[in-house]
Amino acid sequence: MIYLDHAATTPMRPGVWEAMAPHAIDSFGNSSGIHGVSRRAKNALEEARERVAGILGCAPMEVVFTSGGTESDNLALTGAVFNTSDRSDLVVGATEHEAVLETADFLGRRGSTVSIAAAERAGRVRASAMLPSLTPSTSVVSLMMVNNETGAINDVAAVSHAVKESDPDVLVHTDAVQAFGSMKFDVGQLGVDMLSLTAHKFGGPKGAGLLYVREGTSLEPLIHGGGQELGRRSGTHDVAGAVGLATAMELAAADRDRFVGEVGGIRDKFGLSLIDAVPDAIVNTPASDRSPHHLNIRFPGVRNEALLMRLDKEGIAASAGSACQSGAATVSHVLEAMGLTASEARESVRFSFGWTSTRDEADRAAQVVIKLVGELR
Repeated sequence: MIYLDHAATTPMRPGVWEAMAPHAIDSFGNSSGIHGVSRRAKNALEEARERVAGILGCAPMEVVFTSGGTESDNLALTGAVFNTSDRSDLVVGATEHEAVLETADFLGRRGSTVSIAAAERAGRVRASAMLPSLTPSTSVVSLMMVNNETGAINDVAAVSHAVKESDPDVLVHTDAVQAFGSMKFDVGQLGVDMLSLTAHKFGGPKGAGLLYVREGTSLEPLIHGGGQELGRRSGTHDVAGAVGLATAMELAAADRDRFVGEVGGIRDKFGLSLIDAVPDAIVNTPASDRSPHHLNIRFPGVRNEALLMRLDKEGIAASAGSACQSGAATVSHVLEAMGLTASEARESVRFSFGWTSTRDEADRAAQVVIKLVGELR
């Protein structure tokens, strides 16, 4: 198999499972207990928290361990809105992940006013599109750092600073799930109040994520119980998952320069090969300010479902968009927000590369894509 769907999930990096295994088998204690087995688990959990905080440039107490990006996004938005009675409105980008858009819709059905900031043709959402929607009732603004379908990079720092200048009491959240593997960032420099990450996008385990919450930011928890995570997220900790998350973050950070250069080069060559052979193909991924590992491309006259099925039979894994659409053959809201028609969106395929990608695989995959496009036409 040639795997070109790393934006959906990526293989676990060597060393991650080895770091996790002792906490799943030997040091299996409940980290909320008081005896020795539990204390060892608690120590491993807090060490993982300190490692994560060091990478993000924040205090350990500002790290909330979650089950992944979806939970983190839900906690950020719902927790902010439910925490106050006089600020219940939201402003979100049109190209956000479903975890943000569906949470905003949920809150809208419960009385919040939800404003959707329009995207440019290249897929970016600017501060100028978000600021006009701010009101004295706005609780939180959410803008993703890297789009999961196209790889377009939003200037989150610029948006955050503009929002805070307009109203310092508005909370700013960013879904950075697709960004961490290729972008170095510091939460202080970004100026955000909350930031979501999930381990399986950069070589860690599924089911392990985090929400950075700036000190002084109050959230109503989604999950109530024993008061873990300083009352922000109750439930028995997945210590092995937290250790795996921290380990994957360290490995991805250390590999970032190679990833950007090598994987970006592989993606670029793959894209050029497709364009050379299929001159009327249209790249939806912007030409600049983009991640090094996404390529969203449209083949006019070719339905993406048919192409993806043929690719799968040839042993090549790719996708039509977000993996969180539960396999439904829906039209990409991201591409529609960029101005594509429903028909054009259904002709678009996302190829995404990762830390295991090789030039040979990409070259072979390109030839198969070219052949299948010709056959389907």
